[in-house]
Amino acid sequence: MGYPILAREVLADRVKKLVVSAPLIAKKRRAGQFIILRTTDAGERIPLTIADADAVAGTLTLIFQEVGKSTFELGEMYPGQELADLCGPLGKPTHIEQKGTVVVVGGGIGVAPVHPIAQAMKQIGNTVLGIIGARTKELLIMEAEMAKICDKLYITTDDGSYGTHGFVTDVLRVLIAENDVKEVVAIGPVPMMNACCKVTLETNTPTLVSLNPIMVDGTGMCGACRVTVGGRTRFVCVDGPEFNGHEVDFKELMLRQRQYLPQEQESLTMYRSHHQQHA
Repeated sequence: MGYPILAREVLADRVKKLVVSAPLIAKKRRAGQFIILRTTDAGERIPLTIADADAVAGTLTLIFQEVGKSTFELGEMYPGQELADLCGPLGKPTHIEQKGTVVVVGGGIGVAPVHPIAQAMKQIGNTVLGIIGARTKELLIMEAEMAKICDKLYITTDDGSYGTHGFVTDVLRVLIAENDVKEVVAIGPVPMMNACCKVTLETNTPTLVSLNPIMVDGTGMCGACRVTVGGRTRFVCVDGPEFNGHEVDFKELMLRQRQYLPQEQESLTMYRSHHQQHA
């Protein structure tokens, strides 16, 4: 028995949203946790953070960007079809406590995993200032959902097509200067998280990042998701996915993420060729 897809939506170019029936996971999941799914019995494992969940309806909301063969396959699934496997919730949940003013930063597809964290922080009384950014207006996702949660939401686009012209770090630096910010949570592309940490390090503002390395089994046994944090080897699937951003070796993380790019590109090219031949 698989996991039925109940709804599908295109949020932006190559960014899709699926609502999946998974009652047990929806009931247990907490902010910051993720799942691993397979589209078919022979499919590759795909780790995805849970963007939202409805414990009553028994559903999970998954948002992902099509970047390789497996995520393109997932993007071609529709309501009425079923995922072969869905394992979770995995990873340690975000430590949520009442701190005062917190800033949540989501870049690109990173808005999806930052959304449940912002929800949880707001629910216990924090003042939540949100920053979401994308390269262009067309690539911006979840603006309405974040606006409902945040006390104030700031938007940036790299090309100036919407919101503030510039990067999330430009607004982050201003918010830290003008507010008594107790914590920053930054999730998005690795260079963006690295840049946010450099900004917050200037004032020693505590900063959490959610890492997205190559991941395979999700149990800590395969070692694929190892990262260096504070000079120690950690495994994102069981020790994370969130870590103190000021201690992460981002340079190593970026090198490891590029390790299989040629093979991933070859697999995607073969998939697209096969797909076009049978279209």
